[in-house]
Amino acid sequence: MKKFVLAAAMAVLSGPAFAQAYPARPITMIVPFAAGGPTDIVARVVAEPMSKTLGQTIVIENVAGAGGTTGITRAAGAPADGYMIMMGHMGTHGAAPALYPNLKYDPTKDFAPVGLAAGTPIVIVGQKNHPANNLKEFIDWAKKQGDKSNHAHAGVGSVSHSTGILLNSLMGTKPTFIPYTGTGPALNDMMSGQVDYMTDQIVNVVSQVQAGTIKAFAIATPARSPALPNLPTTKEAGLPEYEVSAWNAIFAPKGTPADVVAKLNDALVKSLDDAGVKKRMDDLGAVMPQGAERSSAALQKLVESEVARWTPVLKAAAAAAK
Repeated sequence: MKKFVLAAAMAVLSGPAFAQAYPARPITMIVPFAAGGPTDIVARVVAEPMSKTLGQTIVIENVAGAGGTTGITRAAGAPADGYMIMMGHMGTHGAAPALYPNLKYDPTKDFAPVGLAAGTPIVIVGQKNHPANNLKEFIDWAKKQGDKSNHAHAGVGSVSHSTGILLNSLMGTKPTFIPYTGTGPALNDMMSGQVDYMTDQIVNVVSQVQAGTIKAFAIATPARSPALPNLPTTKEAGLPEYEVSAWNAIFAPKGTPADVVAKLNDALVKSLDDAGVKKRMDDLGAVMPQGAERSSAALQKLVESEVARWTPVLKAAAAAAK
């Protein structure tokens, strides 16, 4: 009898449940944009400390296209075992439903939210030789240019696209939109003078603004950013209606076990508490989530509120642009 009990115990310990203690192999994190953009930057900043906590490497895979929805669609359909996760954002999980009628996922239902990684204020920027030197001059210029001006963005439904639609709607302008696979390539073309302006997350433009390789006209937040203290807010600069921030967050496919999600969330929280991550995020101008904002439940509520917020705004802007 003792031999039978011992054999049964050994069988349990050698079975799948024991062998597959999570994580037992590297984890892939899908970033749905080209390398070098704000989502990619945030993903790489938090992934390294997360890897140390989890004891497995997190491999970043850039899958660009359709404003981030191509990569998110792929990740959403992956096995719900925690070995493929994704870095979504306001565009892929807030604005996309209003801009993609045939979107293959529902941001509010088809994911296991892990946690918020960063808030990223929006900055209105232009090429360094732009004739405008402040937001009022920029708005006057944009109105005079009409469709002769070029507005770069990272694809329909991306943060740069959605916040750009909102900006142009408020200014009453209709520029020619130039799509890219990410804001990294878009920013490169703007720095070389091939496109005129864009609205982008601060983490992607802070170093270029500081270096003078692009111009910044205003930041769309209630208060100035410590990373760009001399840059006025949109309220200060004369466009108080334009106040918007983006965010980046980690999601897993729907059905991912609760204990796996909890481990991923714990690793993310510890990453956000890492001194090196804090400094890097501060330098980039990102806003770090605090306390209850870091929970999976809080991220779920954020997604629901963002879909509800952006759907009417973007549909109204699209209708006005016709």
